Amino acid sequence: MKISIITITYNSASTLPRALASVQSQTYADIEHILVDGASTDGTVALIEAYAAKHKNVRYVSEPDEGIYNALNKGIRMATGDVIGFLHSDDVLFAPDSIEHIAAAFESTEVDVVYGDLQYCRGNRVVRHWQSNAFNPRSLKYGWMPPHPTVYVRKAVYEQVGPYDEWFRISADYDIILRIFSSGYKTQYIPEVIVSMEVGGASNKNTKARLSKTQEDYIVLKKNHIGCGYLTVACKQLRKIRQFLR
Repeated sequence: MKISIITITYNSASTLPRALASVQSQTYADIEHILVDGASTDGTVALIEAYAAKHKNVRYVSEPDEGIYNALNKGIRMATGDVIGFLHSDDVLFAPDSIEHIAAAFESTEVDVVYGDLQYCRGNRVVRHWQSNAFNPRSLKYGWMPPHPTVYVRKAVYEQVGPYDEWFRISADYDIILRIFSSGYKTQYIPEVIVSMEVGGASNKNTKARLSKTQEDYIVLKKNHIGCGYLTVACKQLRKIRQFLR
């Protein structure tokens, strides 16, 4: 089973090396690493070119794009693996056997989606632990979602549910999670940390971004006919509180 890991980059020279190293340190052999760069100007492209020259399992493109989700869709189209996952340019796979465990879950059972836990770090300090749980379809209306960077999906599922909706600027990941998890696909939860992520991100960088995220989440729920609008959005936000208490 080939697993495609997609990393999108833009002026990521300061953080990208750690992400690349975490992929190449994986014990699972059949990994395709796809890098989609948005025409960086800070040395990122040179890093990618050197990385691709050194490792045969790397494919990349560097050209202007229309945002994060446009780049993710580009990566999905480039992917040739049976299973697709994402690793942001400032994140790392938690352990050398993380993908080994993902692959084992797909190979041992007839599942379509596998996901695990996520930790947020500030430097070497863990500040938030997102522990997920086994999926229950009823939980979607109470704001449940798995950590998007830990979600690995069969490519055939993306072919069926369609790409990320590029109309959204912040919440297209929530949209595609709802589309996948509400469509009856078989899922499996791995109770371990899969990805370590630096705190920050487009949806949390300032108050305006958080308000935009709230509004887009509401639109996502209405689009997918799930939950009770802002009540479900509120439940989704409240779920984050316990992540800081672990």
